[in-house]
Amino acid sequence: MLTNLHIENYALIQQSDLSLQQGFVAITGETGAGKSVMLGALGLLLGQRADTQVLADKERKCVVEATFDIAGLGLEKLFADNDFDYDDQLILRREILPSAKSRGFINDSPASLQQMKEIGSRLVDIHSQHETLTLADSHFQIALLDSLATNGDSTLSAYQSAYREYTSLKKQLERLTDEDAQNKRDIDYMQFQFDELQNAQLKDGEQEDLEQESELLSHVEGIKQGLQAALSLNEGDDLSTLHQLSSAANALSRIASYHAGIGELHQRMDSCVIELRDILDELSRVDDQLQFSPERQQQVADRLDLIYRLQQKHAVKTVSQLINVREELDAKLCRMGNMDAQIRATMEQVDRAFRTMQAAAQRLTAQRKQSAARLEQQILGTLSALGMPNARLKVQVTAADSCHPNGCDHVVFLFNANKGGEYRELGKVISGGELSRLMLAIKSMATQHKLLPTIIFDEIDSGVSGDISVAVGNIMRQMSQRMQVIAITHLPQIAAQAGQHLKVYKSEGADGNTHSQVRQLSADEKINEIAIMLSSDPPTAAALQTARELSNSL
Repeated sequence: MLTNLHIENYALIQQSDLSLQQGFVAITGETGAGKSVMLGALGLLLGQRADTQVLADKERKCVVEATFDIAGLGLEKLFADNDFDYDDQLILRREILPSAKSRGFINDSPASLQQMKEIGSRLVDIHSQHETLTLADSHFQIALLDSLATNGDSTLSAYQSAYREYTSLKKQLERLTDEDAQNKRDIDYMQFQFDELQNAQLKDGEQEDLEQESELLSHVEGIKQGLQAALSLNEGDDLSTLHQLSSAANALSRIASYHAGIGELHQRMDSCVIELRDILDELSRVDDQLQFSPERQQQVADRLDLIYRLQQKHAVKTVSQLINVREELDAKLCRMGNMDAQIRATMEQVDRAFRTMQAAAQRLTAQRKQSAARLEQQILGTLSALGMPNARLKVQVTAADSCHPNGCDHVVFLFNANKGGEYRELGKVISGGELSRLMLAIKSMATQHKLLPTIIFDEIDSGVSGDISVAVGNIMRQMSQRMQVIAITHLPQIAAQAGQHLKVYKSEGADGNTHSQVRQLSADEKINEIAIMLSSDPPTAAALQTARELSNSL
């Protein structure tokens, strides 16, 4: 339950500290006093977005902090999943800075808006006048129906799991079918590309070898001329360079014994002769092997042209990359060949998933039809107590045009507030006051099945008065035996039944500005406030007497 609420620098509220009790809490005040402002501040703690417009003083930050008693609510796992320390006393805090930045805290640990929303949804149900309009929404009606079912969560979860599996497989089948259609358009061209690369018989590294050979063949004539110039060193018999070096080496050999330095020079000279003879022999072999072949030159050029053309076509730069393209094309063609079998297998999976989903949907439909009868009886019983004894409600569960994430049903609430006439959809045959009473009846019933620690009603009594307002108060008081009920109301008959009464009023602050204030009323102050609501300020004696009677009737 909500035990404390601190609001600072939010809209008309300069600073407010509230202590709230268990049971039924009424909040009253004149129109425009700031009653709903409190809900706006509380909404910040539940993950609602905000901007600097909420700052009363644009130079200071806004702070909203609430303390909850969460013992026995089973929230330990939720806290652990979100990496928060658990304590039976929970503190939610939200700060809106002048820079428009927002910060959230859960037990003094930084928290995201989503985390605050997730935890807050397990603590407080805020019912505003706007929410009453959701009664006519099909999604709300289905959710309400499911909340009544004994095994509602598990049955719905089983269907949703089957639905996700079916839709996932169906999308996979559509993707395969689209891919197969595209493949059939592309397969001829892809096969041509693969055959072209396959027939090329590409080898990794051949491009470099061919480019070197092409370079060589393009310069054969110049190379042979250079070789011949070098080989001329051995021409002219006795006049050749090799012969002269050999003669010089022999001459040094004959005198080497007479001088130590000449022996070393002779060895070096002899090495030169040997090296030159070896070089000339190698040059001669190269010259003999090097033959100009126009045919081979053309073959190399044609092969390189093919490689360059394929590289340009496939936007690659190496033969290795071309080989990769060929392998990828081969793999794609193999997949295309197996596509029909893959599509057939997926179709079988889709069919099985559809049957599973249908079976789960039928169980969900049967459960909803059972819940519909109970919902009609419970709501009509409450509406009778709220002054609508002739109201008739029919919850119609029919097959939807197609299955959706919440089942294969179309749920519609048909209503008639009076005797005679036909059932019609909500919102078309119901007044504002009747709609409020119907929503209260639904909330009263729903809280018996899904108990939240706190529910807040923002003028759900709109459009009712007199004895009906007493009945509305009775319903809220009964609900407060199971949970904390906070009601923002303008009806004295409702406020009189509350165990705690808070009054919202405006006053002029020290800064000269108007601010909203909230204070708890004592027993006597409560009687006086109810009397004012019944008559005027100051209240009449008759109004005071009536206020005492209303309060003492509890």
